[in-house]
Amino acid sequence: MPGQSHVSRRTAWWVVIAWVFVIGVLTSVAPTLDDVETSDDDNPPADSMSMRAAALAEAEFGADAAPPAIIVVRSGSPDATGEAVSGLVSAIEQADLPAVLRVVDATAVPGGGTLVNEDGTAQTVMVSLSGSAGDDDYRTTVTDLRTITSGVDDGDVEAALTGPAGIVVDAVEVFGGSDIVLLLGTIALVVVLLFAIYRSPVLVVVALVGVGFALRLAEGAGALLAEAGVIEISGQTSSIMTVLLFGVGTDYALIIFARSREALAEHPDPRVAVLRAMRSVAGALAASVSTIVAAVLALLAAVTPTLQAFGPYLAVGVVSMAAVAFTLTPALLVISGRLAFWPRRSSDGQHDLVSSRVWSRVADVVITAPRRVLAGGLAVLALMSTGLIGAQQSFDMVSGFRLETESAIGQEMLAESFGPGIIAPSQVLVRAEGPLSDEQVERVAGALGSAPGVRQVGQVQTSADHRTLAVDVVLEANPYGPEAMGLLPRLTDVAGSAARDGGAGRVDVLVGGETAVAADTRTALNRDLVVVGLLMLLAVSLILGWVLRSLLAPLYLALTLVLSYAATMGLTSFVTLTVGGDLGIGNRVAVYVLVFLVALGVDYTIFMMTRYRQELATSAPVPALRTSIVRTGGVISSAGVILAGTFAVLMTQPIRELYQFGLAMAIGILLDTFVVRPLLVPACIRLLGQRALWPTRPAHP
Repeated sequence: MPGQSHVSRRTAWWVVIAWVFVIGVLTSVAPTLDDVETSDDDNPPADSMSMRAAALAEAEFGADAAPPAIIVVRSGSPDATGEAVSGLVSAIEQADLPAVLRVVDATAVPGGGTLVNEDGTAQTVMVSLSGSAGDDDYRTTVTDLRTITSGVDDGDVEAALTGPAGIVVDAVEVFGGSDIVLLLGTIALVVVLLFAIYRSPVLVVVALVGVGFALRLAEGAGALLAEAGVIEISGQTSSIMTVLLFGVGTDYALIIFARSREALAEHPDPRVAVLRAMRSVAGALAASVSTIVAAVLALLAAVTPTLQAFGPYLAVGVVSMAAVAFTLTPALLVISGRLAFWPRRSSDGQHDLVSSRVWSRVADVVITAPRRVLAGGLAVLALMSTGLIGAQQSFDMVSGFRLETESAIGQEMLAESFGPGIIAPSQVLVRAEGPLSDEQVERVAGALGSAPGVRQVGQVQTSADHRTLAVDVVLEANPYGPEAMGLLPRLTDVAGSAARDGGAGRVDVLVGGETAVAADTRTALNRDLVVVGLLMLLAVSLILGWVLRSLLAPLYLALTLVLSYAATMGLTSFVTLTVGGDLGIGNRVAVYVLVFLVALGVDYTIFMMTRYRQELATSAPVPALRTSIVRTGGVISSAGVILAGTFAVLMTQPIRELYQFGLAMAIGILLDTFVVRPLLVPACIRLLGQRALWPTRPAHP
């Protein structure tokens, strides 16, 4: 566009035709997302203790990789419970379900073992399954098992299917169908907010068409890359992609609309105004895209598999949205002409005057009392951050369902009859240099049975060469809670000491099971939060430094991002844990919020700071700061409300992690929109004066 004075309608139409052609080709050649979507890999890193324990158990004992089902049956008398279990097992065996490997009840274990509670009124049936949780046969088998189980539940006898298999299938059912609800809810919200802001049906259509084209481009390109094995796409990633593109796409459209209206006040020809508007916002849009892409790609440095696979597809989506913002959106504005802003005038409406007055008052406060504004803003952020005191992560998926499920009912029944640890026993594995004697095996099992926090010892088995011992241990605490995770080092010490004291020599001790998986996941996520966070801040600081030609500005701007994140997570913790009663923050929520809040929150600062830098070319610092606040205040606040609203749609989802993520993003974006960007950042600039963009100096000091 250098040297051009306008964009012709002919060129604009060719741009639209080119987009239609590209989307048409992609639609015909690319597979659907359903064909290439993978299940979320919620496991910790492959070299973690729990994963090494799982590999050893499978190699030595042929342990099943598929999550097993646990059926709990209880009644008022041991006889009634036993009769119900007998009928249940017989019905399962006769059904000949495809994924069922074996069924184990109390009759198969001497004395009933851990499958019968103390008074005999409750029993469990363990069903080993083949395949994986993503297989149709697996899910169908679990559904059929539930149908059979419901036949036992007759009022006098209670029965429910739970355990890892029940939890996984419930998660799929809870999440199933939510994508279309999420999409329709997001579209409805964006339409309402856009129309409320601009009262122009044409601009609403332009924004939504742009998002639609970007979403289809991202889906097609992402599906082709996934089919080629370059990236992975999970159901959760594609859901968040929908929200991200609607939010970012609407933000970009609003920025372009606002600058186009400004330009139309000076250049009545829309072909000229749109070109000038695009030239004025190109740098800010490029910086915004760069920060978001850098932020999501920083996830490649994560060691948690699900986080590692999260970034590339989102980067594809943001690049797709950028392509729309730089080409399709301005083309549609040129084609629409002045009709784009109908029925309102293209500039200087009453809404603009009211908005300018509001933001003029904000600018006056910041410029005349920057110290008080900065102190007050920091005090608010500090107060919000106190919500993090005592907050903890939750790894209990069942507690994360925001509606009643059979797995939750069964887990409660198990906890009442057997204690909370029975839902997911830990497995302690001892690998010795030579064969273990019966005495050594008994010594290790006995030591584990008397270890603090252990309720009872279950199955004890040795491998074919007698070098590997496996002991199932039922803990007293919730196996997904921090108390149970804290017991794992003690279990390894107890087992190792007992084996060595018994003359086993050098031994390796590993702990497997759900508790060990949760502990290893927690360790990996804590590491990822720090590493990914530092990489993101470094990348964002470098981009800010390049855009603003400053070494100092990125430092205080990055600090505001950190403070905003802490305040956001603090208020989210207070709302969801203290007020809402959640057991903890979803274990991946903190990382997700960090990535998106830094990437998207810095956008508004970029838009204001680039405007400030542009104004410095013709004005002194104080007038330039005032103009940047007033000119960007209305559009950025509108964009922030829409972006916060799109993420808030996630709060309608029946899963804790998405609810908390949506709430945190809404809080964080509104905080950036109405506190950080219009108050804290300008206050810092005002106090630093001519040094705000050091080493760059104002042209008009």
